[in-house]
Amino acid sequence: VGRSVGPEGSDVKRAAVVGAGTMGNGIAHVFAQHGFEVQLIDLHANQLEKALLIISKNLDRQANKGILSEEEKSIAFNRIHPVLQIKEGIREADLIIEAATENEAIKLQIFRELDEYALPNAILASNTSSISITRIASVTKHPSRVIGMHFMNPVPLMKLVEVINGYTTSASVTEKIIDL
Repeated sequence: VGRSVGPEGSDVKRAAVVGAGTMGNGIAHVFAQHGFEVQLIDLHANQLEKALLIISKNLDRQANKGILSEEEKSIAFNRIHPVLQIKEGIREADLIIEAATENEAIKLQIFRELDEYALPNAILASNTSSISITRIASVTKHPSRVIGMHFMNPVPLMKLVEVINGYTTSASVTEKIIDL
């Protein structure tokens, strides 16, 4: 509580969000608003278009309320980069947050891909609300870098993230996520 969020001084500089639905677009919005370049990944172009419209409307709402200036709104929106392929979208990310539908088989397949294509030191996080982080981590070669980051809806308004360790999540990964 009270820690500043932003890439300055953080080990995390670039984030990727897998899934552009309600939670994913909210997560991308918040990270972009706080200075991170964000790759927003979804396999469906229409979902990415919809997500960008929602993010734009939400940023407009914040600007209208005086939370953001017009310049800050524009800068935040331009930090979000839509991508249609996981491999392409995660290649430079220090933190990858999976926000796909709450389906174990889908999440496990995504984590297999993340494990294969992510940078060696990238943190792999899931926004799951019900699937075991240990179970998700079990399909990766490096389960110590897997953690849960359960954001609350609506993400841009709810200043709460539940951090969930798996059985083998490393202390350094947990510390980085809590600091973030």
